[in-house]
Amino acid sequence: MGHYLIVGSGLSGLAIAETLLREGQQVTVFDDDSQKASMVAGGLYNPVVLKRFNLTWEGKRLMDMALPFYNALEKKLGVHFDEKIPILRLFASEGEQNKWFEATDQPGLSEHLSTSLLSNTNPAIHAPYGYGEVLHTGRIHTAHLLKAYREHLRGLGSLQLEAFNFSELQIAEKGVHYGGLAADGVIFSEGFGLRSNPYFNYLPLDGNKGELLEIYAPDLKESRVVKAGVFIIPTGGDRYLAGATYDRNYEGPEPTTQARERLLKGLRKFIQCDFKVTGQRAGIRPTVPDRRPLVGVHPEYSSLFVINGMGSRGVLIAPYAASCLAGFILRGEPLPEGLDCSRFSHRFQRSEKQA
Repeated sequence: MGHYLIVGSGLSGLAIAETLLREGQQVTVFDDDSQKASMVAGGLYNPVVLKRFNLTWEGKRLMDMALPFYNALEKKLGVHFDEKIPILRLFASEGEQNKWFEATDQPGLSEHLSTSLLSNTNPAIHAPYGYGEVLHTGRIHTAHLLKAYREHLRGLGSLQLEAFNFSELQIAEKGVHYGGLAADGVIFSEGFGLRSNPYFNYLPLDGNKGELLEIYAPDLKESRVVKAGVFIIPTGGDRYLAGATYDRNYEGPEPTTQARERLLKGLRKFIQCDFKVTGQRAGIRPTVPDRRPLVGVHPEYSSLFVINGMGSRGVLIAPYAASCLAGFILRGEPLPEGLDCSRFSHRFQRSEKQA
């Protein structure tokens, strides 16, 4: 049985920890709760890019991997966090209706896009051109899941609620030593914190700030997710999440007035009832310029690994990325080119020359 240290317990850290545990490995997870992206995520899983009506990267494979992963995790933890909920795409014109119907004939999309146009029957929503429905969708309640999983790790004696101190990491010929622990390797899943990682900061990780509003709308009475310019997610008790922003140019991780006003403007375009803002959330998504995850091994140290850069679809991507990384670590299975971080190894070589 191998032993792996995992730095970070967001969605990526959870996914690789659980995948390794299912493989009979031992893990020790470090987390100082500094990265909030997974905790504030809307948590929707949907393989369709609703702006352009096309399938996301590896959409079918991601769905086939993610749904059984979360189903098994619900049973293991004894908690319910996977809510099956329809996602409706509000049409802004007849042209969008036509594009939707064209997309329903495309391979891979037909099983996810309903061919029936839904008329709007909710007087609190302005949707004269109706909706298209995305099938087999849902929402992972990420905060609930992560809290339950951390308690599970705590029960195993596998959780260290502290920052990882890089100065204490000793890389041996085989494996690593850290704070009295001997392990086969370290897996870094720090989210946006990876930019401060001295071993993997050569990777092109960007921050994309996302903000959500919490609103109270007793007259809205909508039980489905509605995606227009922004989306609304019902959370119960006439309360909804509304979002999200995608801001590459930001000054800090705190919620902003500018994002609030942008989201309110988007909401007022299709919500025709009164509502009150009751809260606002913000987090920095770790994203990559080519919009693919960063998964793999360090160019120089064979016991250091990374799983990061899930972007706005972390719920969907993390189980697949974790499965690929576990196969690579434990059995030497090659990583798919689309997520192998070696595609950026030239950046490491360049930084070495500059050092």
